[in-house]
Amino acid sequence: MRYAYIETLRGEYSIVKMCRWLEVSRSGYYKWREREPSFQSNYREIVREAMIISFYQFKKRYGAPRLVDELNDAGIACSLNHVAKLMSEEGLKARNGKNFKYSPSGVATNNIAENLLNRNFKAEKPNQKWVSDITYIPVRGGHVYLAVVMDLYSRKIIGWSIDKTMTAQLILDAFNMAVASRECEAGLILHSDQGVQYRAADYVLALHDEKITPSMSRKGNCWDNAVIESFFSRLKVEEVFAQSYQNLEEAYSSVFEYIEMFYNRARRHSANGNLSPVEFEKQYNEMCA
Repeated sequence: MRYAYIETLRGEYSIVKMCRWLEVSRSGYYKWREREPSFQSNYREIVREAMIISFYQFKKRYGAPRLVDELNDAGIACSLNHVAKLMSEEGLKARNGKNFKYSPSGVATNNIAENLLNRNFKAEKPNQKWVSDITYIPVRGGHVYLAVVMDLYSRKIIGWSIDKTMTAQLILDAFNMAVASRECEAGLILHSDQGVQYRAADYVLALHDEKITPSMSRKGNCWDNAVIESFFSRLKVEEVFAQSYQNLEEAYSSVFEYIEMFYNRARRHSANGNLSPVEFEKQYNEMCA
């Protein structure tokens, strides 16, 4: 396998250096190449086949960097340039698109909280900083609305709700799901924009009852909640834009699969050292045990 790995990187690094790094002899590597003249092409096809399977398994959401991690974790040695070249040869391109466009909410005049988060999106542990927001999802004849709550420590979506109307109940349902699945600790901040739903009395009281401190973005400033905007962008690029929903039920099913089956449990996140949110939190819990 070490010789095979060197072969995948041939042309990118010196053979001498790679043999030294992997503690194998140059003569052994060259004998391996001569003894198995067809192995290189066979192994290339193994990588190609595995790459194609992974590409479609993750519904075209992964580009070369994440596919390399998946293949290497599966024991198939490959490099970024190798996989990128294979993807180009196959005409495969991960879904990509413009970032979600932020539309500022209406004039906010009551129940406005300070911007306590202040764009500090790093958390030292789970249940220290949560963020929430609402986006729309197109369906036949109109839109449905999705509210989510994310834990900034792992970027895990811990609460979400989807409905035909953008009401305070929409965000309350997402909030209640988050609270039911986590342990709210003293000092927990929940950040949102100044939308009317987040200023509604029922929502403000719900936070107060759980001893959660509200925080809000400055008026019309999407960068104050950039992490959740980024999530919405990836959701739409990797799932929503590839679909054509006929109704709320179809949108719900699609969002459920993306959040619960893919994003939380499988999607590698750069902020987590390329671990999924669930795996990143598992690592934290094991460390604290």
